[in-house]
Amino acid sequence: MKKIMNLKKSHPLISVIDSSLIKLPTPTSISFWWNMGSIMGICLMIQIITGLLLTMHYTPHIDLAFNSVNHIYRDINMGWFLRIMHANGASLFFFFTYLHIGRNMYYNSYMLVMPWMSGIIILFLLMATAFMGYVLPWGQMSFWGATVITNLFSVIPYLGQDIVQWIWGSFAISNATLNRFFMLHFLLPFILLAMVMIHLIFLHQTGSSNPLSIKYNIDKISFHPYFTYKDILGFFIMFTMLMILMIWYPYLLSDPDNFILANPLVTPIHIQPEWYFLFAYAILRSIPNKMGGVIALAMSIVILFIKPLIFKKKIKGDQFFWFNKILLFNFFFNFLILTWLGACPVEYPFITMSQFFTVTYFMYFLISMYSSMLWNNYLNIKI
Repeated sequence: MKKIMNLKKSHPLISVIDSSLIKLPTPTSISFWWNMGSIMGICLMIQIITGLLLTMHYTPHIDLAFNSVNHIYRDINMGWFLRIMHANGASLFFFFTYLHIGRNMYYNSYMLVMPWMSGIIILFLLMATAFMGYVLPWGQMSFWGATVITNLFSVIPYLGQDIVQWIWGSFAISNATLNRFFMLHFLLPFILLAMVMIHLIFLHQTGSSNPLSIKYNIDKISFHPYFTYKDILGFFIMFTMLMILMIWYPYLLSDPDNFILANPLVTPIHIQPEWYFLFAYAILRSIPNKMGGVIALAMSIVILFIKPLIFKKKIKGDQFFWFNKILLFNFFFNFLILTWLGACPVEYPFITMSQFFTVTYFMYFLISMYSSMLWNNYLNIKI
């Protein structure tokens, strides 16, 4: 025992691991929904490792990129495994990210302001990284998806077109664009990893939330072994999902048009992004005005920053209020419907439905504020 204590004193890293992972005070009531953060950490490591291995064989040139991806699939030893794991790993990463955000919204974890704010910054970085990665295979949907999204910056008054051409590095999407996106896609995951560390530092300062909103230290136990085993179970579930997706349905979440070489002269009948961007894409398309659509698209994520700021005081047990449950599940339903609508053609009735569900998507944030005030008044009356 004395040797272990001396080891902790002589090695600060071991002391940090002991205090931040092994003996970390953790609420007893947290459920499997709190495993999403650790699962996302494993997803990030999978993406970084597979991405680094893929870059050894990828060529960021418009004449060679598509063939280099094909070369990885067909000629590199286990290249197909790395490529499919990287592509489907991104989908799983977003799946668990959305579950993580949904849990935070349900249990009022956004009231831990700094962890929430840093988490939304991580979401923005993740979206930017995924978008740039989608361009790299240089298929039809990659090229035209990049064309649509980069053109959104043209709505900025006076400077819009100059900014678009600056991003492109030319007067159209070209080799310079592909090189820039490859470089950023390579660097952003490491910035993302740094933000994750900052996110964890804030989380350890404030402590984890819990389903019962209890903050007393008497309710807390050490993280190991009670929650490390639960995390390990979550890792097994995540790896099982990934393997099923890779082995049985490797192209389920891929667009068939991306297996065609990018052709600037042939526009696909229906341009759409990956499934994890479809909800925002549906909001963008639902507004006939271009600038209005871009603002709505940006606000669909930026509004998450505002959520902890619209409450003047912290409200405990808000998740138990029946009206709040209805509101939140309606919001989740909205998210799923908008995701489906984003993959539908731009025609009636899908446009009308997109407009309706866009309004209800944003109305949730306004109505939930008044709902929480009602719950707070109810608690004061009961007391």
